[in-house]
Amino acid sequence: MRYLLALDQGTSSSRALIFDPEGSAIAMAQQEFRQIFPRAGWVEHDPNEIWSSQWQTAQLALERAKLSPRELAAVGITNQRETTVLWDRQTGQALHNAIVWQDRRTLPLCEQLRVAGLDRRVQNSTGLRIDAYFSATKLRWLLDHIPGAQDRAEAGELAFGTIDSWLIWQLTRGRKHLTDVSNASRTMLWNIHTQQWDQELLQALRIPMAVLPQVLPSSADFGVVDSSWLGHTLPIAGVAGDQQAALFGQGCLRAGQVKNTYGTGCFMLMHTGDEAFPSQNGLITTRAAQIGPYPGFALEGSVFVGGAVVQWMRDQLKAFEHSADIEALASQVSDSQGVVLVPAFTGLGAPYWKETARGSLQGLTRGSGLAHIARAALESIALQSTALLQAMQRDTAARQAWTVEELRVDGGACANNLLMQIQADLLGLPVIRPRSVETTALGAALLAGSQVGLIKDPLQLRTCLPVDRIFEPQRSRDWAQHLMAQWEQAVERCG
Repeated sequence: MRYLLALDQGTSSSRALIFDPEGSAIAMAQQEFRQIFPRAGWVEHDPNEIWSSQWQTAQLALERAKLSPRELAAVGITNQRETTVLWDRQTGQALHNAIVWQDRRTLPLCEQLRVAGLDRRVQNSTGLRIDAYFSATKLRWLLDHIPGAQDRAEAGELAFGTIDSWLIWQLTRGRKHLTDVSNASRTMLWNIHTQQWDQELLQALRIPMAVLPQVLPSSADFGVVDSSWLGHTLPIAGVAGDQQAALFGQGCLRAGQVKNTYGTGCFMLMHTGDEAFPSQNGLITTRAAQIGPYPGFALEGSVFVGGAVVQWMRDQLKAFEHSADIEALASQVSDSQGVVLVPAFTGLGAPYWKETARGSLQGLTRGSGLAHIARAALESIALQSTALLQAMQRDTAARQAWTVEELRVDGGACANNLLMQIQADLLGLPVIRPRSVETTALGAALLAGSQVGLIKDPLQLRTCLPVDRIFEPQRSRDWAQHLMAQWEQAVERCG
């Protein structure tokens, strides 16, 4: 039993990877599933499709690795965070489509909570801010709109969970209703200081305790995969939300170390050690993945539309056939000639938090072409990420020991060399891309391996991670400051 199975359940696809004890991925399978848009601003997933796609990829990864299930030591789970599922404890059936983290239907409820004066309570307790991004108001919407759901939840008949809890429930055939601290800290209901569900927030949102999962450290006993799935039992030993898993997988376990994941959105986390560092610059405080009894924390900034802007150019503008083609198109010009694309398709996240902002394309002239727009699209990803790191640096300016020396990157869009060079130029810092960008799945595998004793020192393993390329800054600071000022002006015009 030398291998680890990581289930990586993402926003647009489910993936399964198998890692050897040295942290190398030896097999991978991936399956996309439907994105459901019932109304403008609403985003849903079918929980059954999530489960079936995830399990099918696990079976296919084992087949590709030519391994028997008995050669697996443990399973680790990492997942899209905040996405909310409500299901029947007796039948195991979801009562509604999952409401995805991108969904904005609960904006009115968020405003009601602000008017009620809960802003400070939410930030002081959960480290978050009131926003439709997080799970609490999504759960409230489900309890309000599914007939009888409130009464049934209070009677203990229903279970709420983020996607990790949903997968654990399925894998254990309903024996375990669990989550980990990193996912709990994204619900807007979990007190990150006392490590308990916040009774005052539960009361304010009329959410019964009976519907909530038990919370464990990220490396812990989450039950066993039922023998009916693989032919024998297998421990579920590691669970973390995707961004905390990536932070762990990148080896960012010391205060001041930063990683950025370039996926559908962009998610930057700075580890802050054992200190829950409050942000004064539009970031949130969240729990890092936890091994053992001691909690870890991070500052986080979330960009709602990162790589998705490339998909928008591909699918809506028909600018190119494949997402990877944007690099060649954008490279046809040396700069965007003042064109600025603000991809506020679902509002703007950190550090702006403009819920009602909408996307805009600014600075067009008669000479502007598709290549300039493509370059502006890539710049928009890097500019939003730069704003996040600058906010982190302002928040932690008094911590001289936390000086950021580099940015570690992962996620599918970091394969774009032009994007990574733009990012290094804007930050004035080296951008380090590992040879394997599967750090999210690796983080889940390392958490599971640590629990079962297969991985003795995850930090030592990660320091040996081969580097694919280091992007050194090539542009002047004046250039970077001009581009950032142009960006901030464009954001202001977005409402």
